[in-house]
Amino acid sequence: MLKKIRLIVSLVLFGLITFYFLDFTGVFGTHSWLQRIQLVPALLSLSFIIIAVLFLLTFLFGRIYCSSICPMGVYQDIVGWIIRKMAKRKKRFKYTRPKTILRWGTLGVTAIAFFAGFTVLLGILDPYSAYGKMVVNVFKPLYMAGNNLLASAFNHFDNYMFYKVDASILSISSLVIALLTLLIIGFIASKYGRLWCNTICPVGTLLGLVGRFSLFKVRIDEIKCNHCGVCATKCKASCINSSEQSIDYTRCVDCFDCIGECRQHALSYNLRVKKVDHSTDSSKRNFLIAGAITASVVPKVFADAQAVVANANGLKSDKRKTPITPPGSISRAHFQNKCTSCHLCVSKCPSHVLKPSFMEYGLEGFMQPTVYFEKGFCNFDCTVCSDVCPNGAILPLTKEKKHLTQMGQVVFIMENCIVYREDTSCGACSEHCPTQAISMVPYKGGLTIPHVNTAICVGCGGCEYVCPARPYRAVHIEGDVIQQKAKPFVEKKEEHIKVDNFGF
Repeated sequence: MLKKIRLIVSLVLFGLITFYFLDFTGVFGTHSWLQRIQLVPALLSLSFIIIAVLFLLTFLFGRIYCSSICPMGVYQDIVGWIIRKMAKRKKRFKYTRPKTILRWGTLGVTAIAFFAGFTVLLGILDPYSAYGKMVVNVFKPLYMAGNNLLASAFNHFDNYMFYKVDASILSISSLVIALLTLLIIGFIASKYGRLWCNTICPVGTLLGLVGRFSLFKVRIDEIKCNHCGVCATKCKASCINSSEQSIDYTRCVDCFDCIGECRQHALSYNLRVKKVDHSTDSSKRNFLIAGAITASVVPKVFADAQAVVANANGLKSDKRKTPITPPGSISRAHFQNKCTSCHLCVSKCPSHVLKPSFMEYGLEGFMQPTVYFEKGFCNFDCTVCSDVCPNGAILPLTKEKKHLTQMGQVVFIMENCIVYREDTSCGACSEHCPTQAISMVPYKGGLTIPHVNTAICVGCGGCEYVCPARPYRAVHIEGDVIQQKAKPFVEKKEEHIKVDNFGF
C-alpha cells in the first residue's frame, strides 16, 4: 500500500509540474503552488514555511521529497521503469559504498560557487531547475509542434478548437545543455538507479543528512532476515547491505520497492527506534576538506561574447551593451544571485520576450533568462514572470508598479533612422510607445523625427520591436544594471478638429 500511495502521489505531482511548464493556454494561471514546493526555490526566495515543512517531512518520514515531490527524481524512476520493461533480463541492483567525499564535495563546490556569485553551477545541478530546462527546451517545442499539427488538421474541417503557436527553439546553447542533462541523467538512471541523487544532486545530499535521523524508516528485522539479498537487488538507491542487515538512511529515498519483495516480511516502515550505523557516513570534516580544496572557485573564463560589428555605409550598430533583466528583478546582481534558470518564466511569458542567455551575463549567468524583443515586446500590463518566479529572483509586481518599473532605457540612433536616411516619414516607434517616451518632433521638409525622453521610458521594447530600419534598428533598449523607477507620464489629449464637409 505504501508503494502504491507513493506512485500515485509521484505521478500526479510529476504530471502537474510538467504540464505547468508546457501549458501555454493559462489553465493553471500564473499563481500556482506547483513551483513553490521545491526546496532550492524555497531557499532562494526565503519561503520559511515551505522550507520548514520540507525539512519537517524529511525528519519525520525520510526523503519522500526525493521520491515523490522532486520531478527529476520521478523522471529517473520513469526511465528505470521503461528500461526494465524493455530489457530481456530483469535489472538487479546491489549495495555500493557511499561516495561521501564526492557527495559533500559537490555540495561544497555548489555552495561556495553560489555565494561567490557563480550561480550557473546551482542552475545546472538543482534538480527542479534542471528538469525545467529539459521540459522548456526539449519537450515544449515538440509539444507545440504537436499542437500545430492538430490545429492544421482541425482547421481543415473548419474546427478551430486548436490554434497555431510559435514552436521554435529558444536557445541552441540551452537546448544542448537540456539534452545533455536529459541523456546523462537518463543513462545513469537506467544503469545505476538513483546514483545521481545520491552522488551529484546537492538537494539529495542535504536532505540525506536530515533523513539519516528521520523518525519513520524502512527497518530490517534481524531475526526474520535470512540474508537472501532480494531487498538489495530491488533497491534503486543501492543503500541496503543485506549481509550486515543495515540500511544507509542518507541515501534511502523511501521508494518502498524493497518492502514488497521481502519474502520473509523482515522489512517494515515504522517508528521503532534503532541505533544508527555511523559507519555509513564519514565525518563532517569531509565537507570542510572539500570546501577548502575548492575555495578557489572557477574564475570567469570567458568574457561577454559581444559581437563587434563594423560600421557600414555610415550606420551605427544597435548591439545592446547592457543585457535586460526581467521587470521586478531589482538589479542584475540580485537577479543573478537568486535565479537558478528553471526557465518557468521563459515558458510562461505570453509575449515571448524572455529567452535563456548565452554569455550576455557572463559565464556565471549562463542560461539565466534575459529580455529580447525579436518576437514581441513586454506587454505594459503583464506581470506573469513576476507572478510565477519561485526563487524571488523576480519579485511580484502589481500593474501599477509595473507601469513605473524601468528595466531599460530607449536609445535613438539618428544615423539608422529611415527618416534621416531616406527622407521619408515613419513614426512607428512613437505610435507603439505606451508611455510616450518617444515623440515626433519637426525635422525638415515637413517631416518629423523621433525624440526620446528616457525619464518616462520603462524599456518595454515596443519601439525596438516595430522599428523598420535594417540592418540596424534606429531605436533599441539598453538594460538598467539597477532597475529604476520611471516618472509617471501624462497622456496627451487628442485634439478634435472640426472639419466641414469632407475636409479635402
